[in-house]
Amino acid sequence: MSVTDELFHRANDLCRRRAYEQWHRKQSKQQILRSQVGFQSLPPTRPQPCQGCANYHGIAYGTSRAKRCTLVCAIHPQGWQGGGECPDWRGE
Repeated sequence: MSVTDELFHRANDLCRRRAYEQWHRKQSKQQILRSQVGFQSLPPTRPQPCQGCANYHGIAYGTSRAKRCTLVCAIHPQGWQGGGECPDWRGE
């Protein structure tokens, strides 16, 4: 490994560590602020019929915030729209 490669890798590693420290500090500040305001934890994002379901996926896909959509599960991509409990519910 040449000297320039080694310097590049060191600088890259330092930048990565610094970015992680800044992200972690921001998360800590947000948690402190949430606890001061009275929000001890974030509200659950799972739809009510999907609570405890093994089929739940819940990951958002898309290239930008405007185009992003959440895939709830493979059986009901937009979530269970009918009344009552989902007929495909499977406990975890």
